[in-house]
Amino acid sequence: MNNDQKENIALITGANAGIGLELTRRLLTQGWQVVAMNRSDFPADDKRIQDAVKEGRLRVYPTVDLADYASLRRTLETIKSKEQRLDILFNNAGGSFPELSYSQQGRERHYELMTVVPFIILMELIDLLRNGRLKTVINTSSSALKFTRELSIETLEQPKTFRKLLGPYAASKLALSLWTQAIAPQLAMDGIKIRSVDPGGNNTLRKGKPSGLPLFVEPLMKLFFPPPSHGADKLYDGALGIHSKKTGVFVQKGQIAAIKFENQAQPILARINEIYKHEFLLRDF
Repeated sequence: MNNDQKENIALITGANAGIGLELTRRLLTQGWQVVAMNRSDFPADDKRIQDAVKEGRLRVYPTVDLADYASLRRTLETIKSKEQRLDILFNNAGGSFPELSYSQQGRERHYELMTVVPFIILMELIDLLRNGRLKTVINTSSSALKFTRELSIETLEQPKTFRKLLGPYAASKLALSLWTQAIAPQLAMDGIKIRSVDPGGNNTLRKGKPSGLPLFVEPLMKLFFPPPSHGADKLYDGALGIHSKKTGVFVQKGQIAAIKFENQAQPILARINEIYKHEFLLRDF
């Protein structure tokens, strides 16, 4: 494994498609090493990607399902045994689901995948971040969070209603940005900075895969939304741009933006920390 101390190393979840793939391509082009946690393979016809895999600059750690704690633990243990440091952690994996569904742990799936799991990944890989130079965490959020009208731990975990994009998806992204804000002072003691970043609207539709988007959004996305490289640029700038010294903030359109329900930030952080300690760490898979 090539782990040249002169090169920066980023871990990206969901690196094999959409925004994550474009971010992977950009970082590799700029001489970074990339650690990827993916459910699916990278495109076989992408020579630059496949060459990076062969050269060890792109190291892939397959994960059957990030929301499946047994699979997630196996992948994280492998990463910890093989990697020495991380400069940036991009918690990017996610997506909008077409109907209400639940994880194996019994919680609403958007919330599990996009609120709880990024916290678990951070906690498990925090020693690698401490060993890195940039010590930065970027959580992929969304402008959809502003449409959330009600927020509580109960509605996050067991929602009574479901709306595509503007229901559990938006609430889960808001909860992600809230715990990002709440945990920042704790991470700062280790010199780690954390931000949530809205990658903006991107055409991330994938042929043959349900989008989980309202019907009227899909044609608009096809016609008017920029390609996923736009979102990759937003995440890259969120990590290394003008706000790189800030922590705990939500970055939208290149600016620090306010988020709603700040009174829920600490309760959400306490709840996901409880899940991490009592379900992920103590459960015998």
